[in-house]
Amino acid sequence: MRAIGFDVNGGPEVLRALEIPVPVPGPGQVLVRVAYAGVNFAEVQHRRGEFGEPDGPGGLDIPGLEVSGHIAAVGEGVSGLTDGEAVAAYLPAFGGYAEYALAPAVFVQPLRTHAGDIGLDVAGGVSCVLPTAYGLLAGAGRLRAGETVLIHAAAGGVGTAAAQLARALGARTVIGTVGSPDKAEYASGLGYDRVLLREEFADAVSGVDLVLDPVGGPVREASLRVLAPFGRVAVYGDAGRHDDWDTSVWDLWKHNRSVTGFNIGDLARRAPELLAQYTREALRLLAKGEIRLGITGVLPLDDAARAHMALESGGSTGKLLLRVGG
Repeated sequence: MRAIGFDVNGGPEVLRALEIPVPVPGPGQVLVRVAYAGVNFAEVQHRRGEFGEPDGPGGLDIPGLEVSGHIAAVGEGVSGLTDGEAVAAYLPAFGGYAEYALAPAVFVQPLRTHAGDIGLDVAGGVSCVLPTAYGLLAGAGRLRAGETVLIHAAAGGVGTAAAQLARALGARTVIGTVGSPDKAEYASGLGYDRVLLREEFADAVSGVDLVLDPVGGPVREASLRVLAPFGRVAVYGDAGRHDDWDTSVWDLWKHNRSVTGFNIGDLARRAPELLAQYTREALRLLAKGEIRLGITGVLPLDDAARAHMALESGGSTGKLLLRVGG
């Protein structure tokens, strides 16, 4: 089968076209014939080596955490999923930049179970972004109705989803921050009450109940200072590639602040059913039209390196997809 992968860590140029065998589903696994693969920043980190050196079969790693497509085969012990049906799937071990991908059955969501019309193009970008946004808000962030939410990287894939999900979950005020004026223009159409340049937010807002932060460093430190009593900073990345950040427990205690975290990989390992639940809840809202996925670009699979360059440069907005098959 055709795939895009790498056998050495580095820049986008290490991604190359491959011909590799079609995988065979083992017990509890589903083989998906991929139509679309979502592109996520974690795949940039994977390629750069932040998760270790390539250790897949033959020393090759295939990026890709989420796909849509049709079930091609199921492994032993899998029930409730039918050959040929349309699905969205999360791939905790990567593998989505390929014509076929393996997914644990628990992370495969049949599109037929959700009212409304979710096409394969949209479904290709849901299984990482939507449960991350939902888990940040409802799980790590413990969002309550009437609260104020501040979302950094407001124009990105998670930010786009989180703004809408926050409103659907009862947030009173939703504020976004972005890194450039053009991103502010894009984000302003996503339902935010205010969109600020990131360097301005610390002096412009206060009394925030929940901050979602994938940036790290000084942004994370400043986020603590804008919190209301019992406010939370929910961490889910370090896109700024800052040195490890820490804060004083004394400072948290004296100012009634909390820092929490969300990591989809850890949740997939230790609470897979909870992650599946977050995905189902987010898909339900998507199918009802209460949220939409901000897909801003669909590239051919062979252009995976160009998609990575867009994410890594910080110049992209919304969600990028790779078109793999039919």
